Amino acid sequence: MADTATTAPVAAASAASASSDAPPFQLGKPRFQQTSFYGRFRHFLDIIDPRTLFVTERRLREAVQLLEDYKHGTLRPGVTNEQLWSAQKIKQAILHPDTNEKIFMPFRMSGYIPFGTPIVVGLLLPNQTLASTIFWQWLNQSHNACVNYANRNATKPSPVSKFIQGYLGAVISAVSIAVGLNVLVQKANKFTPATRLLIQRFVPFPAVASANICNVVLMRYGELEEGIDVLDSDGNLVGSSKIAARHALLETALTRVVLPMPILVLPPIIMSVLEKTALLQARPRLLLPVQSLVCLAAFGLALPLAISLFPQMSEEKEKPSRRQRNSQGHRENPDGVASWKLRRGGAVCRVGECSED
Repeated sequence: MADTATTAPVAAASAASASSDAPPFQLGKPRFQQTSFYGRFRHFLDIIDPRTLFVTERRLREAVQLLEDYKHGTLRPGVTNEQLWSAQKIKQAILHPDTNEKIFMPFRMSGYIPFGTPIVVGLLLPNQTLASTIFWQWLNQSHNACVNYANRNATKPSPVSKFIQGYLGAVISAVSIAVGLNVLVQKANKFTPATRLLIQRFVPFPAVASANICNVVLMRYGELEEGIDVLDSDGNLVGSSKIAARHALLETALTRVVLPMPILVLPPIIMSVLEKTALLQARPRLLLPVQSLVCLAAFGLALPLAISLFPQMSEEKEKPSRRQRNSQGHRENPDGVASWKLRRGGAVCRVGECSED
């Protein structure tokens, strides 16, 4: 009986090897290598693919059943690797990996670009009032909080109060910085009206970036005291490390500053050029549709590129003292070097936000 259970995945893999175009299927693993930028880029393109929003209930059931058949070694003949990868993509896009419940469509990773683009357009609207600035910053952080909560790690549930704390901190920091910068720009007498308008368009970026840092600190400050899981080169848990936690927190904060940059910086630059064209000067009503298209393009193209810059797993090599290794659970290597991989969180990022691992 044990031999049958052991050989079942092997038989399923052999049945799936008919497709030469797709790599061999691995259940629960990314289709593309995560060690290269290109592999991460292709991986995140799959994750944010909005076509999965239109998958029918019947197609979802078929995908789940196909993966179950593969898992138990009962895959029907003729199933290809491409079909298995497609089934896994559909399941991961719609169902929560821990609860197996459907994620509300606006809060899915695949729904972030179509549902998040209107918020980006609102953030970058010119000549905003105090009320509109507060509204769009609040809506952006609220959407981020909902996406984070819907895609949270349910195997290690965090108290709801922790999410609320991070949400309130992000909203307060984003709104206060956006409003403060707008007031400073409006009171700057040295700027011409055109220059003042151009500067105001870049205000959302520092506001969102600072909110992201605040959210990271409030949500993960406990890791600095408790440490985070440390893995060896084979993926085995060898303990926890405060040093790795400090590295992870700094890298995650840096990531969340870089990620919103192409989405909130490129559109204002592009629009400042397009607005000078004869077409838009003659037809000012086209400004909003054109800006919406520019934001959609920046969201759809620049976001996966920015996400792919940083691997989800970081690897460090240090030479801590024997006391540190013993207290933090590091495995002692023969050469005296402790190596570990650390989780930084941020599987998928939205307007400056990343869902936590």
